Amino acid sequence: MPAVTVDLIKQLRDRTGAGLMDCKGALIACDGDLDKAGDYLREKGLVKAAKKSGRIAAEGLALTKTCEKCGATVVLEVNCETDFVSKGDAFHQLVDDTASALLHNRPASLEEAKEVTNQLFVDGTVKMGEKLDLRRFVILEKQGEQAIYTYIHMGGKIAAAVVLAKEDAELGKGLAMGVASYNPQYLTFEDIPADVIAHEKEVQLEAAKNDEKLAGKPIEMLTKIIDNKVKKYFAEMVLMLQPYIYDESKTLEEVLKQKGNSVLKFVRFQVGEGIEKRQDDFAAEVMSQIK
Repeated sequence: MPAVTVDLIKQLRDRTGAGLMDCKGALIACDGDLDKAGDYLREKGLVKAAKKSGRIAAEGLALTKTCEKCGATVVLEVNCETDFVSKGDAFHQLVDDTASALLHNRPASLEEAKEVTNQLFVDGTVKMGEKLDLRRFVILEKQGEQAIYTYIHMGGKIAAAVVLAKEDAELGKGLAMGVASYNPQYLTFEDIPADVIAHEKEVQLEAAKNDEKLAGKPIEMLTKIIDNKVKKYFAEMVLMLQPYIYDESKTLEEVLKQKGNSVLKFVRFQVGEGIEKRQDDFAAEVMSQIK
């Protein structure tokens, strides 16, 4: 069995928000497999804040910029080491210059983008004295009647963009704000991979076995309950099933149908999601509880 290390326990706690000892027990039960341990905690009802897996753990800025000539829009994230630098004019100028360079050169990959912007980052590092990094970017193009709408939240902590089939400024702004706020993972329910849905059904089935309220339920009823739980679980992740920010009594799917419009693509970047910023004194915290 792989050793249950402090680092593994920390990773599992960051993913699930479960207690330290619960994480340790789950890892032991699952032979150190992080994915299985995460499912184990969910099945036992021990996950307290699963959304912590995407928490902010690095500084920087997320930005959108549109080319006035061609109408293309770039969405990008640039990271730095401290909040102090991320708020400075020099860093903001670096991000803006990087966006311009990406729109002008249209790199096909992150590696190519870093080559295009290398001198900007070398100069920026010398000037600001921190490690700077272009983490990711997407360039959105529009054709015909299509339109791109963007929204920046919390001064650049979250950047969102949507591509609509046709122009509608109010709808586009509402959609971009919704993407920033609700953090969808998929455009439609049909976009969710079959294996992801199957996996969630397995998790919900195991959770049902541990739920005393469902004990003795007929298999037909249990199957329906599990299917409903799966749909509810994924509903929060699907853009079309999320509420319209200007009228939360309606889903985006309903609003788009009424307006005869459709979303072709969306992008959402949240600064630092999934990046560890520092270790703090987590090891000491763990060891104090597991000795």
